[in-house]
Amino acid sequence: MTPSVSTAQAQLGSRFDAISALDRSLARGFAQRAEMIDEARRFSEATAANAPRNTSARWDPAEIARREFSSELACTLHIPEPTAVSLIAESQALADDLPATRAALEAGEISYRHAQVLIGQAWSVPTEALAAFEEALLPAARTLTAAKLKHKARVLRERLHPESITARREKSFRDRTSWVQAEPDGMATLSVTTSADIVHSIFSRANDFARGLQGPGETRTLTQVRTDVISDLLVDGVTPSGVGKGVRATVQITVPVMTLLGHSEEPGYLEGYGPIDPDTARDLASRASSFTRILVHPETGVVLSVGRTRYKVTKEMRRFLRLRDETCRFAGCNQPARTADLDHTHEWQDGGRTAHDNLAHLCPGCHALKSETGWTVKQEPGGILTWHSPTGREFVTEPSTPIAPPGSAAPRTSRPDRPPLPDDAPF
Repeated sequence: MTPSVSTAQAQLGSRFDAISALDRSLARGFAQRAEMIDEARRFSEATAANAPRNTSARWDPAEIARREFSSELACTLHIPEPTAVSLIAESQALADDLPATRAALEAGEISYRHAQVLIGQAWSVPTEALAAFEEALLPAARTLTAAKLKHKARVLRERLHPESITARREKSFRDRTSWVQAEPDGMATLSVTTSADIVHSIFSRANDFARGLQGPGETRTLTQVRTDVISDLLVDGVTPSGVGKGVRATVQITVPVMTLLGHSEEPGYLEGYGPIDPDTARDLASRASSFTRILVHPETGVVLSVGRTRYKVTKEMRRFLRLRDETCRFAGCNQPARTADLDHTHEWQDGGRTAHDNLAHLCPGCHALKSETGWTVKQEPGGILTWHSPTGREFVTEPSTPIAPPGSAAPRTSRPDRPPLPDDAPF
């Protein structure tokens, strides 16, 4: 017998029904997107041999088509290219390997997140076991959360997979990785993916240290202490082989001169992250044994000096371009400038000048993309890059930091500031 509900409860229930209907509609949209992406991929592969190519290209037509397709999809959807590559692979898996999962998604019976769980677990399942794997998991995908479905799928995969977990672990261990993700309010997240025993050992050791540091006078929570322990060990610690001895992490920060002198609360700028609070910026500057002095205009934020004021292709110019770009300048790429190449936008061999308005950072992968494929780029005033894709579509990237090149006139201010400090001034 169904219990009676009030009018208000019934109205709330109808709203939940509407949310559910919209969620099913979103799932159908994801299914349609996957179908369109896979159809476009197949078209790209089928026409690759007939596309116009650079005669000096080292890549074969199939590789060129693959990179052109994934890079333009990334620019189109405003996502990083690795994410686009994963999306292409997921779309192909739904089309070729998991037809029932694709049908359930099209019917709005499962979400795209649930479909991703099935795809992620199915990738390492042998072809002959895929049908049974999908048939066993789909009913659960319609009722379980994605997290519980992932656990169930992992257990089932162990039963169906003919290869030992030892052999699979060796393969997976080669893909161990780590990355940083910026968070709001001066925070960031460090993620490490490696073998389960190492991760649990790291966590357990840090947790044991943290418990040992807790006491009556400790105001931090266990989670806060554990996080601080991990941070201290990584910043100042030494590995068993001696790596890290005498070495401390270094960072590059931009500090407004008036903030540094204590006359302003303008935020500093941490390379690879973004704005940081004034106290942290001043603290990093005060504790650094040496760092690059970067003075910025207290009102406009324009960099006044990065060392020399006469333009030369020197360390100072490289420093300026690194500050200006901060990351690779291909659309959507977020690889740091410090690991990228300085590329001539208008190629040197074609008459391009070695000048700040003809140079930009490109990571090795994007540098090769520019050289080997149909992507072209033009640098506009102010360091703006206009990219044209092989299909003729336009994408624009802007500098991370609006700074004036060495040798340009500093902006005038409405009030006199302190004279600039000499390059060797101690901070």
